[in-house]
Amino acid sequence: MQKGKVYLVGAGPGDAELITVKGLEAIKRADVILYDRLINPNLLNHAQTDCEFIYCGKLPNRHFLRQDVINSLLVEKALAGKTVVRLKGGDPSVFGRVGEEALAVAEHNIEFEMVPGITSGIAAPLYAGIPVTHRDCAGSFAIVTAHDKTPNGKPDIDWAGLSSSIKTIAFYMGVKNLQYICDNLIKHGKSPNTPAIIIQWGTYGRQKSVEGTLDTIVDLAQKENITNPAITLVGEVVAARERISWFEKKALFGRQMVLVRTGTEESKLALELKENGADVIEFPKWRKEKAYFEPTQLNNLRSYDQILFASSEAANDFFDILSENKKDLRLITAELYGTSVKTIKALEAKGLTGFYISERKAVGKLLIVGDQQVIEEEENYKDNFGEVDLFITSFKSIDSKFTPIIQRQLEESEIDTLVFPNSKSVHVFKKQSSRYGMGNLPETVQVVCMGTKTKETAEACGILPNKIPAKPTIEAFIECLKEEYQLVNI
Repeated sequence: MQKGKVYLVGAGPGDAELITVKGLEAIKRADVILYDRLINPNLLNHAQTDCEFIYCGKLPNRHFLRQDVINSLLVEKALAGKTVVRLKGGDPSVFGRVGEEALAVAEHNIEFEMVPGITSGIAAPLYAGIPVTHRDCAGSFAIVTAHDKTPNGKPDIDWAGLSSSIKTIAFYMGVKNLQYICDNLIKHGKSPNTPAIIIQWGTYGRQKSVEGTLDTIVDLAQKENITNPAITLVGEVVAARERISWFEKKALFGRQMVLVRTGTEESKLALELKENGADVIEFPKWRKEKAYFEPTQLNNLRSYDQILFASSEAANDFFDILSENKKDLRLITAELYGTSVKTIKALEAKGLTGFYISERKAVGKLLIVGDQQVIEEEENYKDNFGEVDLFITSFKSIDSKFTPIIQRQLEESEIDTLVFPNSKSVHVFKKQSSRYGMGNLPETVQVVCMGTKTKETAEACGILPNKIPAKPTIEAFIECLKEEYQLVNI
């Protein structure tokens, strides 16, 4: 059997968009991904449907894979002919043990590549508004591990050299030893008034920064309950933050949201929420399989007076099916309808005019296009529209390999907002929430619904929304959340 290949990839510090193009391409072609706790789980969404995920992360008081086991797995999977990606937070060569993994692979003559990533010691400060070098006050920069294998767990460092010659110092994972670090820097020449900052979950929407001096940062970090993962930055350049902080000024920064998904398509709403600074967990993760249909169903399209698309995803799938089967779009002479703004826009993107289902004239032969859920809702459609035919575009199911990933995301977050983008999402939440530990929402969680229909569905399910946007559009939804956030923080 031909040997596979191993990619040792740096995933970047947290923001999923900070991964390199080369790293992302490796993820897309992987048969197996061994990933760490600190990688952004959203990166795994780019993997092939049948890609195997192996969690290697470390959590306090939790089982995790030892390094020798990880090395063995890399070799085992590659020798089985698979393309293997070892996905590591930040840059794999910065306290990432990539050298050990590369040696293990090389000993078996397995081809491999090492793909650099953006390290958190540079990215986290920059997202906090701090460049690690500045020609006025910081002409040198050092990256230092704040824990090691010494008997007492304290970093073995040339404190005198570090204190006297380096202007900006980034300590990795230094929360536990923060007092020891500050004491030694002061002892070896740094002023107690030297600016210092500790940045937790850097580059995520839940990033938290605590700024002080070597003399005060320990008490401030304890008061704010700062824990790892965190970067501690020491140096005069920290003072630049006051003037050039940018990420933490975004309108929804600090907001930790759950967005309930009903389909496999990338959520434009989630992208907009993240762009405005929110930390967004999308659940559940769906997988889709094409549905079988009789060729005569496509040939009979001209016989319908109206076609209702149950979702934007169904509309896109339907037109993809036409294209794949070389069916002319002019076969369709029916009026086209949608159930939401997103569905209407999906039709318009194809150069077609769509109408809301509420505008339908109650005459003519009607075709309902959607995934398998329209089968479950067939009786409701008949009650509302009379006799209808169904065209099933796909069958969707929960992708169970993402379930533990999403559960870990929720465990490490403090969710303050639940987002329902449509009525179907409310039913999905009611059915799936207990599996993810969200069966009983705290009263502090804000519930925001996209549109009146979604709000009514939520209320019927015993969930009381706090607010809905003025219009059922992404733009209005974002503005609604901004207003809600301002009210919460008055």
